[in-house]
Amino acid sequence: MKAIIPVLDETSKRPYYLQLYDYIKDAIISGEVQFGEKLPSLRSLAKSLKLSITTINLAYSQLLVEGYIYSKQNSGYFVGNIAINDINTKNGIFVKAPESTEVCENRTELDFNIGATHMAEQQSLLPSQYDLSCFDFNKWKKCSNKILTEYPHLLLSESEPQGEYALRQEVSKYLYRARGVTCSPSQIVIGAGTQQITSQLSLLLSKISIAHVTVEDPCYLPVKNIFRDRGFMLNSVAISASGIDIKKLPTDIRSAVYVCPSNQFPTGAVMPIGKRYELLEWANRSGSIIIEDDYDSELRYFGKPIPALKGLDVNNNVVYLGSFSSTLFPAIKISYMVLPERLSEVFEQLKNDYTQTCSKAEQLTLALFMELGYYQINIKKLRNLYSQKLQAVLNFINSKASKRITPINTFSGINMILTVNSNKSASVLCKEAREIGISVAPISIYTDEIEGNREALIFYYNQIPLELIDETLNALVSEWFTT
Repeated sequence: MKAIIPVLDETSKRPYYLQLYDYIKDAIISGEVQFGEKLPSLRSLAKSLKLSITTINLAYSQLLVEGYIYSKQNSGYFVGNIAINDINTKNGIFVKAPESTEVCENRTELDFNIGATHMAEQQSLLPSQYDLSCFDFNKWKKCSNKILTEYPHLLLSESEPQGEYALRQEVSKYLYRARGVTCSPSQIVIGAGTQQITSQLSLLLSKISIAHVTVEDPCYLPVKNIFRDRGFMLNSVAISASGIDIKKLPTDIRSAVYVCPSNQFPTGAVMPIGKRYELLEWANRSGSIIIEDDYDSELRYFGKPIPALKGLDVNNNVVYLGSFSSTLFPAIKISYMVLPERLSEVFEQLKNDYTQTCSKAEQLTLALFMELGYYQINIKKLRNLYSQKLQAVLNFINSKASKRITPINTFSGINMILTVNSNKSASVLCKEAREIGISVAPISIYTDEIEGNREALIFYYNQIPLELIDETLNALVSEWFTT
């Protein structure tokens, strides 16, 4: 294969591993290196580039999780099939690469298949434990006070139906920097939570004669319920470790598909780059819409966050959904969507028929919070804090409960899946967990690697203070496994 000889910029603030990642990714996309070609070993590339093996490993790990490369045990790393040899950005022509049976083998710690069953709704009981270190309310108060004292005149009128321009502008800048999404404030719609945004979106879809929606199984149930209650024809497609099965999407009608490609909820599955291009091709070919819920995408604990599907969309077929609930605090209830131009035009015609449901004061506070850089600081803080919590949970399970509890999805987000070897039902396990202040919810999951009588649960470790994790999990294990 072509020699890997990147020109590394010593003066750049971008780390060497990301410069190497950029170089190899661009070579794969441009076709300079082909599907199936073997990459140099970590040691040999480190030696030729005079970099540490850790630096090479970080670059390969990021390429691996995004699907640009795959690994074979005892054989090394190989260029993946990204299902695209050429993209004509003007005409939207996709040329598909040859079919491949290769899979990215190291994508998750435990490979799994999700059965065609729905996830039970999480109970609404309040947990007894909260971690106040997750958010700096003093900075939020500072921004709020500034709005109240310096801009009170702005609060004497209702918010724009589309959301405050100042916030839409900050979201636009943030998405470009952090998620690789290019959009204007005019494409962004602010709403009070993902459910309210989805309700608005369902109206827009109906206006362009889309009446069929496919959702992942399992998925975030409120979104599925909204489409159902709005009269859409629904079908569910089970996901695997690489996301939704695109071959099961409708091909003869214009429709929409709801996906979480960067951190699927609740399984944590990541859609590789090849499948992303296939999904974009499906939408372009059928005139359909992809609804990308970028849930918890910023909270990834190795490498860098995976680029959004919206950032790859050259034909304006992707609606991007985002939320501040897990990166600020749940009570904020501010979400947004980025509309492609054809839906943005439809929204423009309808927006004055409705009023904004999100507090104007909180919108302006958040805009200032982002403008001052506090939001980016908080995300960095959360990544560090949650990665420590995640590691503490894994250390406890490995040392004290490895034969009874198996963790799945341990790379990102605010939750993981636990499979529990117990004769108790999932509902009983959830009840016992909530009694000691731990938030869990049952989920149906099947895998060939899990044997015996096991129940699967979504476990929200982010809510437990770091210093209380061992104590709390000790109490949980004692409760679960006491006869």
